[in-house]
Amino acid sequence: MAGGNLKNMVVAFLVPLPSILFYLSFVRPRGDADADAGPLSSWCADHPLLLANALFFLNVDVLFWIVGLLLSNHWLIDLYWTVIPVMLLHYYRGHPASAADAARSAVAVALTWVWSARLTHNYLRREGWELGKREDWRFSEMRGQYGSTWWWMSFFAVYLSQQVFLIGICLPMYAIHSSDQPWGVWDLVATAACVAGIVIAYFADTQLHRFVTMNEKLKQLGEPTVPTLEDGLWRYSRHPNYFGEQLWWWGLYLFAWNLGQRWMFVGPLVNSLCLGYVTVLVERRMLKQEHRAEAYRLYQKRTSVWIPWFRKAAPEPKQKET
Repeated sequence: MAGGNLKNMVVAFLVPLPSILFYLSFVRPRGDADADAGPLSSWCADHPLLLANALFFLNVDVLFWIVGLLLSNHWLIDLYWTVIPVMLLHYYRGHPASAADAARSAVAVALTWVWSARLTHNYLRREGWELGKREDWRFSEMRGQYGSTWWWMSFFAVYLSQQVFLIGICLPMYAIHSSDQPWGVWDLVATAACVAGIVIAYFADTQLHRFVTMNEKLKQLGEPTVPTLEDGLWRYSRHPNYFGEQLWWWGLYLFAWNLGQRWMFVGPLVNSLCLGYVTVLVERRMLKQEHRAEAYRLYQKRTSVWIPWFRKAAPEPKQKET
C-alpha cells in the first residue's frame, strides 16, 4: 500500500511538469519576446487564453488521459481539480499581458490558495491520505456502462469536459489580471461571498466526514448506523457543501462582473448546472440504499436542496437498523 502511494505521489508530481517547463522556456516578459526570443515566445505573449487552452489540452486532456489508461484509474483529475485553478491564477498573473490592480490581485491569490488548501485537505482526508486509492464513483459507473468503449470515451467524459468547466469557471482570474481598475465596493462584496463560500464548504465537508467516520465505527461494532446526516449545516440544506462551493465560484465571478466582463457568468452557470445534475445522481444513489431510503425521502421533503433554509414540518422517520 505504501509503495503504491509513493508511486502515485511521484506521478502526481511529474504530470504538470511539461506545462511548467514550457512556461519557463517560452512565456517571457514582453521586453524579451522579440526577435531574439523567437516567434513562439511572441505568440505566447500575445495569446494568453489560447495558450492556456493549448497547455490544458496537451498536458491535462491528453497526458492525464494516457496516464489514466495505463493505471486503469482516472484519479488524477480529482486531485488536480484542487490545483489547476491555482496554476491558472499564477499563469494569468505572471503572463506578459497581465495588467492588474495590486490589491485585487493579492486578494485573488490569497482566496484561491485558501480555497485550494481546503479542497485538497478534504480530498486527501476523504481518501484516507492515499493518492490514487480509488477513482470518482461517477467514473466507475461510466466505466461499467460503456464497457469496451470506455477507454476512448473517457477522454471526452473525464478530461475534455473538465477543460470546459475549469477554464470557464477560472475566467474571472483572467479578468482580474486584464484590468488595473482601482479596488472598489463590489470587490469587497465579491471577497465576502468567496470567504463565505469557503467557510460554508469547509464546515459542511467536516460535518460530513465526521458523520461517515462515525457510521464506519458503528458498523465495525455491529451497531445500528444513522441513515441520514441532519445536524449542523445539513439540517438546513441537503447539500451545503455544494452550496458553499458554488458561492465561492459565483463570488469569484463578481470580480469579473465588476470589471465589465459580465459574459463570464457562463463559466459558473455551466458549473452550477453540472453540479445540479450531480445532485440528482447523488440523491438517486442514496435512495437505492435500502437502509436509508425511507429516512432520506423524508429528509428530502423537509430540507432545502442547496440554499440553507428553515426546515418544513414533517413526522419523524422510523429509524431502520442495519
